Amino acid sequence: MDTDGRDARIGELEAEVRRLRAENAELRTLVQSLQDRLELLQRQAHRQAAPFRRSDPDKKPPDQHGTPGRPAGHPPAHRPRPPQIDDDIEVPLAACPKCGGPVEVLQPREQFIEDLPPIRPHVTRLVTYTGTCPCCGEVQSTHPMQVSTAVGAACTHLGARAVALAALLNKHLGLTVRSTCRVLANLGGLSITPGGLVQALHRVADKTRDALAELVAGLRDQPAVHMDETSWWVGGPGWWLWTFTTPERTVYRVEEDRGRAVVTETLGPAFAGVAVSDCLAAYEHLPYPQHKCYAHHLRAIADGRDARPPTERAWFDEVAGLLKAAMILGRLRQDLPPPRWAECRRHLDAKADALLGPPRSGPVEERVANRLRKRRQWLFTFLDRPGVEPTNNRAERALRPAVIARKLSCGNKTVRGKHTWEILASLAATCTQRGQDYVEFLRPYLTLQPQTATR
Repeated sequence: MDTDGRDARIGELEAEVRRLRAENAELRTLVQSLQDRLELLQRQAHRQAAPFRRSDPDKKPPDQHGTPGRPAGHPPAHRPRPPQIDDDIEVPLAACPKCGGPVEVLQPREQFIEDLPPIRPHVTRLVTYTGTCPCCGEVQSTHPMQVSTAVGAACTHLGARAVALAALLNKHLGLTVRSTCRVLANLGGLSITPGGLVQALHRVADKTRDALAELVAGLRDQPAVHMDETSWWVGGPGWWLWTFTTPERTVYRVEEDRGRAVVTETLGPAFAGVAVSDCLAAYEHLPYPQHKCYAHHLRAIADGRDARPPTERAWFDEVAGLLKAAMILGRLRQDLPPPRWAECRRHLDAKADALLGPPRSGPVEERVANRLRKRRQWLFTFLDRPGVEPTNNRAERALRPAVIARKLSCGNKTVRGKHTWEILASLAATCTQRGQDYVEFLRPYLTLQPQTATR
């Protein structure tokens, strides 16, 4: 090889060495960063609250931390005095318990101790009779305490209050069927198998179908109905849990359909109130006045804002300020004179048209603007229709207990089970909203009524 060829070859090898060294340095940097990330994840995994711990970017900065505890001047929180006293005990202090000497200046100290007494089932032996009527054939006597007419091997029944309590534990408080059986056994001394409890709850649901129908009919007269949905399980995936809620009633529906047909079937064609929802496509073309949740809008605006550099966030801040100003105006409805309130309302419309009308130059801004333009006619519905809230938080709160229960049971195993869950969970949530005792609400539905003569 001549000198020129050797020099060229040396140059090629030197260039290759430089390239490999640069690549090696990049790989070392990458390996180091991955090792640091792995060590961080391992440390986080060993912390007690690792699955629930917020990442550092999601934490509030120290200057935004609030003062721990309730705000100053809050009403006191303590256990109230019991309304009745069952036992009255007085412990005298005749002498010093340490030295036995006399005690002077006695001052009484009053306490009230609430406790649960030992609980055992209250068992009633009930004898009824069957006979033959010349006109009616076979007849039998009944008693209001009965929940069933079964005898023989099935002659031992749970009473109405026990069955209603089981419905409360399982369908409202989220206990599994087996845990409900354990609670009944441990606290009340009542023995029932999981299968027997499931059948009992099915019977409760059958007897309260009309109560659910009344709830659904009542929804259609409300000024606003909040609705939302989440995935559900009925022997397998592909089902959806819907909630329709107002301040005084909640209806759950479990359907295979995630389309608007579920909404129109529930609210009916004559619903004149406002449908409050998020921006799911199923809600877009409903035949009702609508309002779209501000919390979802503000979240989309915040996501778009975070995707832009600080110098290009002014439009997002203006749009977010528009929605927040509308929410403030809604709270001031009773405090502002009507002319002043109407003027502010007109200003919101003008500001919305100015912000959303012109096309936006950036794709992120245009995406957020299109989201609001599509719902422009519903942007301020809550200001124009009384009884409408700016967010859909009410529906999301109604879904939360069901989502917690889903973590334990995934949903329902059968279609019959989902019907039972719909009925009993809807009635339980409604009783909570109305301040009613769910157990006492169910009891009248569960007892047999005495037979009466018809002639």
